Amino acid sequence: MPQLSAGLLLYRRAGPDAAPEVFAGHMGGPFWARKPTHSWSIPKGLVEPGEEPLDTARREFAEEVGVPAPEVGYAELGEYRYSSGKRLLVFTAEADAPTGQVGAATVELEWPPRSGRIQSFPEIDRLAWMPVDQARELLVAAQGPMLDDLLALVGAAPEA
Repeated sequence: MPQLSAGLLLYRRAGPDAAPEVFAGHMGGPFWARKPTHSWSIPKGLVEPGEEPLDTARREFAEEVGVPAPEVGYAELGEYRYSSGKRLLVFTAEADAPTGQVGAATVELEWPPRSGRIQSFPEIDRLAWMPVDQARELLVAAQGPMLDDLLALVGAAPEA
């Protein structure tokens, strides 16, 4: 069975008729360092056995962003599949979140490759709010369809 992850897609608007902006983080580590596009992600992580997916999404947000997820009502936006088969269950809410803070979540990997040296890198190295059209270019490809679902949910027209 493919792995299930859960994440939060926060959005905000500058005014009642303004297009939504979404909150995402640039993935850390040397593999992603020089990739200008498709190298961002919403805060997300693997659902542990017996854990509710929304609880996972809130836990991962706190770990990756460095502050608790906003205390708001979340709606289930949908489930999205990666080419690897991994599934991502996304919850969304209109809420503000801090930018510029990065949590303590790290990943360890051998770097440089085949060096025998294990180094620790942040899972997320920076955070930002961005318009949906910019997010289409920056988010990993598997997360792109959630943007259309978000626009449909909030009643915003897709950007040209």
